[in-house]
Amino acid sequence: MTDQETLARVAAQFGVEAAPNDIRPLGNGLINDTYIATSADGKKYVMQRINNAIFKDVDLLQHNIDCVTAHIRHKLDEAGCRDTERRSLKFLPVAETGKSYLRDGDTYWRVMDYIPDSVTRETLDAEGARITGEAFGEFEAMLADIQIPLGETIPGFHDMELRLRQFEEAIAADRAGRAEGVRDLIDELLDRGEAMTEAERMHRRGELPKRICHCDTKLNNILFDRDGNVLCVIDLDTVMPSFVFSDFGDFLRTAANTGAEDASDLSTVGFDMNIFRAFAEGYLKTATFLTPTEKSMLPYAATLFPYMQAVRFLTDYLNGDTYYKVAYPDHNLVRARAQFRLLQSAEEKRGEMAQYIASLCEPSK
Repeated sequence: MTDQETLARVAAQFGVEAAPNDIRPLGNGLINDTYIATSADGKKYVMQRINNAIFKDVDLLQHNIDCVTAHIRHKLDEAGCRDTERRSLKFLPVAETGKSYLRDGDTYWRVMDYIPDSVTRETLDAEGARITGEAFGEFEAMLADIQIPLGETIPGFHDMELRLRQFEEAIAADRAGRAEGVRDLIDELLDRGEAMTEAERMHRRGELPKRICHCDTKLNNILFDRDGNVLCVIDLDTVMPSFVFSDFGDFLRTAANTGAEDASDLSTVGFDMNIFRAFAEGYLKTATFLTPTEKSMLPYAATLFPYMQAVRFLTDYLNGDTYYKVAYPDHNLVRARAQFRLLQSAEEKRGEMAQYIASLCEPSK
């Protein structure tokens, strides 16, 4: 953690005069260090140390965020919103440079206005899934006509062709000597490789667009007011061009899983259609920009992300557990098998998913 004097010095460069004792840790984020600073006049601000080990191009990162937040504020004002200040994030410029981030030695910082009387939620049920779908569908819709090019803050983040190549390289290298013992799972995943990389091929043929997506769709990445109304989507570091499947499928990979991500008892793992229906209903209510092709492929998205994560876990297992932290020697293998079971459960329900999506897209809906 950063010392209080450094925090106060950094805050001052954004025009925030806060005493060292008036800056405190905020939340329990896994990526960035976050603090809340209270200035002498009582106004609150959120300070973050940007994790540039993950987000290596901070200038690009903040360019994306600046463009997205400005566009959203414009959209809200255009729609006559009377609460734009609370319904969008506002980052402060550094007094000396005018940029929305500060480089301080080897660290990078940003400061934003704190949105008062706002809360996040952690517990998800079907209603929470519907709200999440509606919020992220609206988020994407507001950005559907953004004209300024944005870049990938984590290159290849949800590129299935890249993940499959990495998997095939790990199998060939077999650095940890584990491939023979998991040949059954390797074969199952490779057999699906052609189908699961269809999106990239469709994009190259001009049949599937990339959108500006959040790429980290979780209930706790939404701010609510005290009455339970959605204020805005937060945690914008992964906002970048992607297929809408990134927001639709990755949410369901975690939220619709009836078991733990690393469940060793595979009988606990399944795909929860109640969560799927609720999320899809909310998402399609606000994501009005989707093409018929994108809508028809949403069940594909629900299978794509457990497949992608199974591939990533097994890749790391074959490489000797060099990426994900593990609690025991076969932890990544257990994770991979749990994700594969979730994939199988989602595959079994693709027909049911497709019927439900079609029902939501009927003109009467």
